[in-house]
Amino acid sequence: MARPHAASIVEDAWHRRVDATLRRRGWQTRIVAHTGYGSQEFARVLGRVLLTRRPEHAERADAGASTAELRSAEEERRGWRAFVTAPAMNVPVTITVGAKTVHTRSDRSGYIDTKVKDHGLAPGWHEVRVTALDAEDVVAAVMIVGDDQTFGLISDIDDTVISTSLPRPMIAAWNTFVKNENARHVVPGMATMYRELLELHPGAPMMYVSTGAWNTAPTLTRFLRRHGYPPGPLLLTDWGPTNTGWFRSGQEHKQACLHRLANEFPHIRWVLVGDDGQHDPKIYGDFAEQRPGTVAAIAIRELTPSEQVLSHGIPVSLEEFARGRHEQAVPVCRAGDGYGLLRQLQLVLGMGG
Repeated sequence: MARPHAASIVEDAWHRRVDATLRRRGWQTRIVAHTGYGSQEFARVLGRVLLTRRPEHAERADAGASTAELRSAEEERRGWRAFVTAPAMNVPVTITVGAKTVHTRSDRSGYIDTKVKDHGLAPGWHEVRVTALDAEDVVAAVMIVGDDQTFGLISDIDDTVISTSLPRPMIAAWNTFVKNENARHVVPGMATMYRELLELHPGAPMMYVSTGAWNTAPTLTRFLRRHGYPPGPLLLTDWGPTNTGWFRSGQEHKQACLHRLANEFPHIRWVLVGDDGQHDPKIYGDFAEQRPGTVAAIAIRELTPSEQVLSHGIPVSLEEFARGRHEQAVPVCRAGDGYGLLRQLQLVLGMGG
């Protein structure tokens, strides 16, 4: 096995030091469960194990605050708090899915990503139980997709369903670490589009794929639920060093997610939804060419000139410089919001409307 990159060695040493220090101070493990998915053959269970203060320590810290102050603090939910976490490395974890129980461990950043086979669950939404030493048991939602499903949706998040002005560093930092999550803007018509498409295909999977950090999953889940988006797994990534370098590639993460889903659900033809602010058109177009018959249509939300400037500094899509590179293998719909995309998708998918 190749020697790990210096970045992962430094990060692991730091995590071990923090882990030992916090445990000496009485901190204990806590499980954060994320929405998973699967087929009738497997279930992918996602989550993370963190270190947290014991309840009595937390209660003591909040003792001087009134009920109104605590409620106000909870409602504010400034995003930076999600990034102040201490991962619990190599913690034994037990996962129960239906009648099947498996044992695993959290990885070097505290994450759990386990595939459980032969679970015996029927298609639909189910609850799975995740347990770890010294932690309260948690229940995670898992969407099981039936073998007879032939339609599915994969959606980007940033600038596709939520306006975040990414990836300009200062604006992105403000939106992520400071701004109240309730002040973020929804992209008009996208939730309506997803609901109407899924109503025609009961039980079809809805997947959200983003280069955002797993730390933001609770915030994104609340945002999507509050604005009427269909429930579905969030396939995010972990910021920071890897075994091969100092930073992760967002494009590689999206590409890997698309190919993994295509392998796991070979009977599904996907509608891929993204925006033209960065690389979605190229990623989706390349994927459609590499996987003939896997993509039913591509829907691209066109950013306004001002959004384009915030995204990459010029008032036109970067795709303008790449158009004509090759013919698209599948229908491509373009509009500024979900309402316009829905009308086009209804035509190219033969849904009427």
